[in-house]
Amino acid sequence: MSIFVNKPVIVREVFADNLEYEFMLIRSALYNYSFVSMDTEFPGTIFKSEKRFVQLGNPEVNYRFMKVNVDALKIIQLGLTLSDSDGNLPDFGTPFCIDFTRNKEKGICSRDFGIMVLISGLGFGELTWVTFHSAYDFGFLLKILTQNSLPPDLKSFMRHLTYYFGCMIFDIKYSFKIFNLHGGLEKVAKTLNVARVARLSHQAGSDSLLILHCFMQIKNAKAFKQCNQKLPALALYGLV
Repeated sequence: MSIFVNKPVIVREVFADNLEYEFMLIRSALYNYSFVSMDTEFPGTIFKSEKRFVQLGNPEVNYRFMKVNVDALKIIQLGLTLSDSDGNLPDFGTPFCIDFTRNKEKGICSRDFGIMVLISGLGFGELTWVTFHSAYDFGFLLKILTQNSLPPDLKSFMRHLTYYFGCMIFDIKYSFKIFNLHGGLEKVAKTLNVARVARLSHQAGSDSLLILHCFMQIKNAKAFKQCNQKLPALALYGLV
């Protein structure tokens, strides 16, 4: 069944007062919907590397700058979309993706969120994670789960990542280079003729759904099936 259906998709907004209920829904869906796409919104970066280091593209250097930024900043929003291997979404009245929002009034305590992630099955589960340019996304999520600063080096970070999320992690900004797809998420989606179906860009729930749709579009292509075994898991853009 195609993921590109006319049925409207609802972005479920999650705050502190409905956190447990929404994670109950997630837990009930994961058995049948084991593909998870994720996106975050955060304030940007305050520590920036020199241009010459950016041009070199050294993963260890990139990680050090990522670490100091993630350690110093707080996430604004995290979006998740669940699907099965064909891209079909869970349906609790309507298909949905999820925005977990941090704000001053009803914002979610990061410790509570981390606990819910682990007991819901999102952590330590046999899931396939689909992301786009996601080093910072996983950095913030790992910081929330551990309630600590990021590990001191890239090797330790990757070890923590596989401990919590397994090995089936795909960063499609890196993986899609195989298909000569480059640029930001909107550009890749336009190239693939994938339309955004939920709200605006730079909202984490909507972006996570667009990431999933892009992944499923290319996953069904003949070229993907021919080189499926070559797609690199655990290859986060900028850290390989």
